[in-house]
Amino acid sequence: MFQVALTGLLTGLALIVAVGAQNAFLLRQGIRGEHVLPIVLTCLVSDVVAITAGVAGLGVVLERWPAVLPVAQLTGGLYLIAFGVHAAMRAWRPGKLEAGEGAALTPGRAVLLTLALTWLNPHFYLDAVLMLGTVANSFGTDRWWFLTGTLVASVLWFFGLGYGARLLRGLFARPTAWRVLDSAIAVVMGTLGVGLLAH
Repeated sequence: MFQVALTGLLTGLALIVAVGAQNAFLLRQGIRGEHVLPIVLTCLVSDVVAITAGVAGLGVVLERWPAVLPVAQLTGGLYLIAFGVHAAMRAWRPGKLEAGEGAALTPGRAVLLTLALTWLNPHFYLDAVLMLGTVANSFGTDRWWFLTGTLVASVLWFFGLGYGARLLRGLFARPTAWRVLDSAIAVVMGTLGVGLLAH
């Protein structure tokens, strides 16, 4: 159980710790100290809804049509490997998060913008629903421990980035930090992808 939860934690972190619009926005707001809690909670609730739907929904499908599992594992494995390759390419040419200045936002506008950056991103559905749902269901009845691990990853990342942004600003502005992070992500995702294909 602990090993499955740890796998969920590492997989969840590997997926959400990436240079992207949502993380850049949260970092910006964290540095400014502006509406951090509503934004963090919006990110967390979105993850809980999407990942749980993926784990539960695919679980129901697999119970009724077990033959779907090998197809889902093949698709998920290839996607994870591709994700790992993409992370390795980012490590080769690292980027950085730009917090920016910009105008102040109202709490409502900050939440709406967070929702848009999350739910209008097609990769969110691929990662949270399809990919995590597939990996979780490869563990059978232990899939809920995997889900627990991924949700812990979301809590750690979003609260850590939101409230630690002022401390992390210098670190994440350096391409070297993202090179190390993306290299680790490439290893984790590649290993999981090969594991799914060999399962």
